[in-house]
Amino acid sequence: MAGEIPDLVALERSGTGKGAARQARRDGMVPGILFGGDAEPLAIQMPFNKMLHQLKAGRFKQTLFNLKVEGHDDVRVICRDVQRDVVKDLPTHFDLMRLRRTTRINLFIHVDFINEEKAPGLKRGGVLTIVRQEVELNVLAGDIPDHITVDLEGKQIGDVIHISDVTLPEGVKPTVDRDFVIANISAPRGLRADDAAEGEAEGDEE
Repeated sequence: MAGEIPDLVALERSGTGKGAARQARRDGMVPGILFGGDAEPLAIQMPFNKMLHQLKAGRFKQTLFNLKVEGHDDVRVICRDVQRDVVKDLPTHFDLMRLRRTTRINLFIHVDFINEEKAPGLKRGGVLTIVRQEVELNVLAGDIPDHITVDLEGKQIGDVIHISDVTLPEGVKPTVDRDFVIANISAPRGLRADDAAEGEAEGDEE
């Protein structure tokens, strides 16, 4: 199950339309709209600096949030759009969508690696190279895994771990069909150098 879902705090915005949105921006706010679910759309706004901080943190549009608006029940949301100024590239409006527990969404899920001590390749000095510390997966909003697990037991130098090698929780699937690489166990630098030198020596003998 998912770990703690981050809070996103917004304020209810009085008035709708371009005039109200311009006034919100003059007040140092980024206007937005909350839609979806069984409730009516709600005009909201966030302080400009807080919105900019969220965007700079990355993956704002791929993160599930617990939206808190005073006077309203908390609700799980995901950002569907952030409009930006074409010249300054700064946020001018955002759209949040309410999620039902049965809604399927794409989220980045953390990858945990276990049993490193049981991997012969690592015992021999091999290096675990993590290609993806997070993987984008299609999940149910009401049943989001906190992480997926890669078991390194028995892995040798040269082994490559693909997404197809990972047992995903029920109902969870990758967002792309390609069998992409998550990690690999490569030879230690010294061993690679020795192999290269040996190959060159064999070439000289020929």
